[in-house]
Amino acid sequence: MPFENLTDRFKSIFKKLRGQTRLTEGNMDEMMKEIRLALLDADVNYKVVKEFTNNVKEKALHQKVLETLDPSQMVVKIVHDELVDLLGSTDSELHINKNKPTIIMLVGLQGTGKTTTAGKLSYYFKNKMNKKVLLAACDTYRPAAIEQLVTVAKQVGVDVLNMGDKVSPVEIAKKAKEKAYNDHYDFLILDTAGRLQIDDDLMNELNEMKDAVKPEEILLLVDAMAGQDAVNVAMAFNERLSLTGIIMSKLDGDARGGAALSIKYMSGVPIKFMGLGEKFTDLDVFHPDRMADRILGMGDVMTLVEKAEDNVSEKEMRKTTNKIMAGKFDLNDMVDQLKQVKRMGSFSGLLSMIPGMPKITKEQIATAEQSAKNVEVIVSSMTPEEREHPEILKYSRKLRISKGCGKSVAEINKVLKQYDQMKEQMDQLGKMTKNGKMPSGMGGLSGLGGLRR
Repeated sequence: MPFENLTDRFKSIFKKLRGQTRLTEGNMDEMMKEIRLALLDADVNYKVVKEFTNNVKEKALHQKVLETLDPSQMVVKIVHDELVDLLGSTDSELHINKNKPTIIMLVGLQGTGKTTTAGKLSYYFKNKMNKKVLLAACDTYRPAAIEQLVTVAKQVGVDVLNMGDKVSPVEIAKKAKEKAYNDHYDFLILDTAGRLQIDDDLMNELNEMKDAVKPEEILLLVDAMAGQDAVNVAMAFNERLSLTGIIMSKLDGDARGGAALSIKYMSGVPIKFMGLGEKFTDLDVFHPDRMADRILGMGDVMTLVEKAEDNVSEKEMRKTTNKIMAGKFDLNDMVDQLKQVKRMGSFSGLLSMIPGMPKITKEQIATAEQSAKNVEVIVSSMTPEEREHPEILKYSRKLRISKGCGKSVAEINKVLKQYDQMKEQMDQLGKMTKNGKMPSGMGGLSGLGGLRR
C-alpha cells in the first residue's frame, strides 16, 4: 500500500500533538524533528524534506498556531496543504485537445513497462472517457515489442498502427498522426523505444519525434519502487525533452513513497497517473489532494465512490436495492456483493480509502480474502433452492455440500453466520431507507468476518 510507513508515522506524530493543550516553540521543534525523520525514512530527498519542514514551521508561526486553543487541527491542515503542493497541486490535470486528436508520447527506460502502460492508458480513455483511441508501435528496436503492442491493443479493444520494424520510429509517428486526424481518433498514444540507460541516440530520436508530431503530452513512465533513481531519471528526461507529466507505476508496492513525494519538487514535472497493479484497469488519475488525505490517514472517499461507479453497473445496483427493500437478500446476493468488491481492487487498497479505518494487518487481509473465497466455493456447491432459502440447510445438506466443495461443516457454518449478520444489516438498511433514514456502517465489506477485531 503506498505511503503505508509514512502514514503510520504521521498518525503517531499527530496523536502526540492532540494530547497538547498548547503548542510551544519547544514541542513544535520536537514535532518538526519527528516529521523530518519520518520523511527521510520514507526515502524523500533531503532537499525536499528541508523545504517542507521549513514551510510548515514558518506557516504555523505566521498563522499563530501557538496561540490557538486546538493547535493540532491547524497543524494538520498546514501539513496537508504542503503535501498537496509537494505532490503537484492542480498541475496533474491532463492537457486534452478538444478539437483534434490529443497526442501522447509515452517515454521511459527499457523494462519499465511502457507497452503495458500504453494499454492501461488506452483502456482508461476508451472505457472511462468513452474516447476513440489509436496506438502506434514506435519501438522498432526491442525484440517482439511490436507484437506485444498488437496483443495489448487487441486485449483492450483499440486500434493499432503497425508498420513493422523497417520504418523509422519518427516516420511511424508521422503516419500515426495523419491516420489519427483522418479517421477522427480522440487520442493517439505513441509507444516509444527505451534504453537500458539514457543516451544521446535515444534522446535525439525522441526530440525528432516530438518536433514532427508536436504532442500535447510527453509522459515519462517511472517505477515508484526505484526510489530516488526514479527522480534522477525524471530530471534527466525532463532536461532533454521538457516533459509534461509522469506516470508512476507500482505505487501500490512502495510502502515508503519517497519518489512520489520528491519527483515534482526535484524535476518540476507533476505526476498525472499512477499504476496500482498489473491489470489494464489498474491505472488511476493522480489527485494530489486525495493522496495527501491518504498519507495523513484521512481516507479517500472520492476515489472509493468512483471505483464503485466504474465497477458496479446501474442494473446491478438497482437489482440489489430492490431485493434489500423487499427483504429478500439471499446467498446469491452475498456472493454478488463480494464479486463487486473484488472488481474494485484489493481489500487493503479499498480499506485504506475509508476514513478512520484502523490499521489492518496483512494477516487480517489474508484472512478476509480467504473468507471471500470460501464463500464463493461453498455457495457454488449448493443447489439453487439452498442459495435462495438458506434456512433449509440442515446437517445432512451441509454434509453433502462439505463433500462437494472440500470444506468442513464448521467452515460452512461460518459462512452461514456471516450471511445472517449481513442479512440483518441489509434488512435494517431496507427498513431505514423506507423511513427516509440512512444507517451508517452498511456495505458489502461488512460481511467479511476476517476483518473483525
